[in-house]
Amino acid sequence: MTIADIAKMAGVSPAAVSRYLNDGYISDEKREKIRAVIEKTGYVPSRQAQQLRTKRTKLIGVIIPKIDSYSISCIIAGISEQLNGEDYQILLANTDNDYNNELKFLRTFNQDFVDGIILIATTVTGEHRKIIKSLKIPVIAIGQKVDFISSIYHDDYGAAYAMTERLLSKGYKKLGYIGVPDWDIAVGVDRLRGFRDCLEDHGIPFEQDKVLTGMFNMDNGYDNCKKLMSMKKRPDAIFCATDTIALGAVHYLNEHGIKIPDKVAVCGLGNGKTAGVIDPPLTTADYFYKESGVEGAKMILEKIENPKSPVLSLMLGFEIIERRSI
Repeated sequence: MTIADIAKMAGVSPAAVSRYLNDGYISDEKREKIRAVIEKTGYVPSRQAQQLRTKRTKLIGVIIPKIDSYSISCIIAGISEQLNGEDYQILLANTDNDYNNELKFLRTFNQDFVDGIILIATTVTGEHRKIIKSLKIPVIAIGQKVDFISSIYHDDYGAAYAMTERLLSKGYKKLGYIGVPDWDIAVGVDRLRGFRDCLEDHGIPFEQDKVLTGMFNMDNGYDNCKKLMSMKKRPDAIFCATDTIALGAVHYLNEHGIKIPDKVAVCGLGNGKTAGVIDPPLTTADYFYKESGVEGAKMILEKIENPKSPVLSLMLGFEIIERRSI
């Protein structure tokens, strides 16, 4: 079945069918005739043929740091929801938090495979900048503020500051912190900065020896919670940079009979699925991850349609979710 066949059955020209399929102008009478034939025959336009006509693949490359992440799955859900409504599909590339894989996928997607790239970034280096500027297709970032491409990011500093203030308001004064390395600006730098600045603004000394880091996993929370609890002057509250890290800390404390929050409070950031069902339920912050995916999809589509549109930065807010862990 071809466009010519559809045109013949509908009694219109092939050009009219082509305009119909590409959302061009066509009279209501012709549009109804073509629609009826397509519905009757079940005709599906060839993606390859559309690509030749429009010079577009209707595919968006999405580069993600890892598969097994609540926040990433929410972002992908938002991206998919928005793009599906615009007849776009996504191609996922998982980097496993490998910086070199990120660079490799940026180059790969540039080879006529996709119309644009959404980079769910953990870091954006000079090498990222060099590659992205050389690409022929638009790129936007989600999760990090970037100055040379449009980006959507979360108020990591504000959320960490507000969470620390919530701990202080509950009477906790000796705070420990479990985070991630500073190569991740949003989680590794901005969240720690919010924690530190809040302490200093409230006249509480920032104790560097009570700041421990590791990877984005439960082992980090478990192992570093053990170190904090073994200190001579151990903290009365532990701020974890992510919910996953906090789950590891809660596991250690429960395993060793250290009552939460009677002996030590614990909080995280992210409001993952398990945060509300562990014992005790975790105090955290909701980051509206799905909304960031929706807005990111809108942003890349705008860049595809208007390549010279200005670079935009959109910061999304947060909501503190207080539960029984503090």
